[in-house]
Amino acid sequence: MNTWMENLLLLTFVAYGLASVAFAVAVIGRKRKSGEDNHARRWGRAGIVLSIIGAAIQVMFIISRFFIGGRSIASSMFEFTAFLAFAIVLAFILIYYLYHTPTLGAFVLPLAVILLAYASVFPKEVRPLIPALQSHWLHIHVTLAALGEGAFAVAFIAGLIYLIRVVGNQRNSTHARYLELTLVLVVMFVGYILVSFLFAGLGYEAAIQHPLNGETIQQEYSLPPLIGPAGGEVVKMDPFLGLERPLFEAPSWMKGEKAASKTNTVFWSIIAGLILYGLFRALARKRICECLHPMVKNLDPEMVDEIAYRAIAIGFPIFTLGGLVFASIWAHYAWGRFWGWDPKEVWALITWFFYTAYLHLRLNRGWLGLKSSWLAVGGFVILMFNLIAINLVFAGLHSYA
Repeated sequence: MNTWMENLLLLTFVAYGLASVAFAVAVIGRKRKSGEDNHARRWGRAGIVLSIIGAAIQVMFIISRFFIGGRSIASSMFEFTAFLAFAIVLAFILIYYLYHTPTLGAFVLPLAVILLAYASVFPKEVRPLIPALQSHWLHIHVTLAALGEGAFAVAFIAGLIYLIRVVGNQRNSTHARYLELTLVLVVMFVGYILVSFLFAGLGYEAAIQHPLNGETIQQEYSLPPLIGPAGGEVVKMDPFLGLERPLFEAPSWMKGEKAASKTNTVFWSIIAGLILYGLFRALARKRICECLHPMVKNLDPEMVDEIAYRAIAIGFPIFTLGGLVFASIWAHYAWGRFWGWDPKEVWALITWFFYTAYLHLRLNRGWLGLKSSWLAVGGFVILMFNLIAINLVFAGLHSYA
C-alpha cells in the first residue's frame, strides 16, 4: 500500500477517533455545564461533522485502493473490515439525522475505530485478484452485504445502550450478568488488537514445520506460539518469556495448515481480554456496565429501542439483496452453482433467518424492550462470528485465511 493510501487511512482513523471524543464530551460533560442542551448540541454537532469528514476521507481511500491498486473491498480481510467500519459510520450518520442522539455516537464511533484497528492487523499489500474475485457481481454482493451489516451494527449499539440503561446498575440481575459477559467479549476483541500491534511493533517472528497430508507445511506466527501444530518442529522462534516451543498442541478437530495458528490467536485474545478486564475491575472497582450506566441514564428507553428497530429495518432489505440474492448470482458466475453449503453461505443464511425472526417477533408478537434489545445484540454476535471465525478459522471457498 503506497504512502498516499496509508495517509488517507490514518486520517480516517484520526477523524473517527476525534468524533468519538466529541460525542463522549457531549454526553459526559453535560452534567458539569450550566447549559446542558447547548453543550450537548454543540459537541454533538462537532462529532457528526468529524464523522462525515472521516467517512469522506475513507471514500477517497476506497476509490484510491480500487482504481490505483485494482482492489475490491472483498479482496482481503483488511479491505472488507475497513469497509465494514465505513458502513457502520454511514449507517450511524443516517440514524443520527433521524434521532439526533449524541450518546449513540459515543458508542458507535469507538466501534468503527476498533474495526479499523482490527483491519490494520492484516496484510495490506496489493496483490493480483484470483479469477473468482474478478467479477462486478462480487463488488455488488459484498458492498450491499457490508452496508446491511453496518446498519445491524448500529442496532447492536442501540440494543447495548438500552440494556445498559435498563439493567446496567442492577447488581443481582441475570440480564446484567449476561450484559457484562457481552462487554467482556468486546474487551477480548480489543485485547487481541492490542497484542497484535504490540508484537508487530516488536517485530516478533516464529515458524513451525509440521506434516499435513503427506507434505511438510510451515506455519508462520505473528504472536508467540503458545499452541502449535501436532508433530510440529520449531524452525524459528524469537525469545518470549523463555518460551522455546509451544506449550500445547492444537485440537485435532481443527483442520487445515493454519489450524494451530488460528487456535493460538483465539487463545491470545482470551488471555489479553481477561487481563484487560481484570485491570479495569481493579481500577474502577465496578463492572463495565455500571461504569457506562451514567452515560445513558437520561435517555428515553423507548426511543433507544426504536433506534435499534429502525436500523434493522433499514439494514434487512439491503443485506437480503447483498448477502443472499446477489451472492447467489455471483456464486453461479464464479463456481457454476447458486448454492453449495459453503460455511460462509450457511452462516449468511443463518444471519438472514435470525433477523427475519427479529422482525417477526417484534411486529407480530410484540417483542419490545429487553427481548428486542437482546436480539439486536445477539445478531451482532452472529455477524462477528461470521467475520472472524468463518473467514479465518473454518476452511471454505470464502476463507481469507
